[in-house]
Amino acid sequence: MPVLTVDLAIVGAGPTGLFAAYYAGFRGLKTAVLDALPEAGGQITAMYPEKQIFDVAGFPEIKGRDLVQNLLRQAAPFEPAYLLDRQAVKLEHRDDKPALELADGTRIETEAVLITGGLGSFSPRPLPAAEGFHGAGIVYFVPELAAHAGQDVVIVGGGDSAFDWALALHGIARSTTIVHRREKFRAHQASVERVRELGVPVIVNAQVTAIHGTEVVNGVDIDVKDEGAQTLPADAIVAALGFTADLGPLAEWGLDLDHRTIAVDSTMATNLPRVYAAGDIAAYPGKVKLIATGFGEAATAVNNAAVAINPEAHLFPGHSSENP
Repeated sequence: MPVLTVDLAIVGAGPTGLFAAYYAGFRGLKTAVLDALPEAGGQITAMYPEKQIFDVAGFPEIKGRDLVQNLLRQAAPFEPAYLLDRQAVKLEHRDDKPALELADGTRIETEAVLITGGLGSFSPRPLPAAEGFHGAGIVYFVPELAAHAGQDVVIVGGGDSAFDWALALHGIARSTTIVHRREKFRAHQASVERVRELGVPVIVNAQVTAIHGTEVVNGVDIDVKDEGAQTLPADAIVAALGFTADLGPLAEWGLDLDHRTIAVDSTMATNLPRVYAAGDIAAYPGKVKLIATGFGEAATAVNNAAVAINPEAHLFPGHSSENP
């Protein structure tokens, strides 16, 4: 099997993992960043690359795609190895040092492992009406807003993603319509109000019952409570129904799990030697799942891993402004 030797293996190439790659490089550690997805960025790249993010310190607002690119640029001087589209399937220890085996047979010998896999592997909840439709035009997130320029877009769902996509596509798509099965929404109230202010049609108590088209979508049938059947023009359907998460092989590694998260202590250490976790996948009392939280946890984990790797190292590395 191909063998890669590094100081720190980071499992998960989302924002927390990418910042950890920078910070590990700053600490002088050679890193490898692994992810089952084909692109870096984790859930941001997969689910909302065009959405504006407002709670990252120092950025009044920043697109998800731009945040990922900035994180990659930040880590680039330290030349982390990116092993994307490859799932870590096995973790073992030899002399208290961890090693990872990837699905393609690659083995990573390392001094420490940092798991930043967000929610684990995730898959979109299916749109029942799409089960028998084999054409194009049904998507579960919007990688490129421009792909829907001039289209009639129907968004199915009532959560933050549904309303965020409606706001993002307004003025780009020819028309945007939200269809939701209930009257109440899980989306933030400010987003709901903004969508209504823009005049985006929001049809509630409605279900998509059929999709028209052969090679591509050209319309949808919906059933509206107390109103009956309607047909909406549609060149694309965004099924924003949420995702289901699965820890996958991580669940078999012997980690102390709390539902779909990994229990850690104040150093971000797990119950396994030299294995740490940070970001949404890490759990401790009072945890708040934010990108900002993940960044701080990444720095904590890397600094403690650095001391575990080299007991003569200092936990506090100094400020980056003093040693860029």
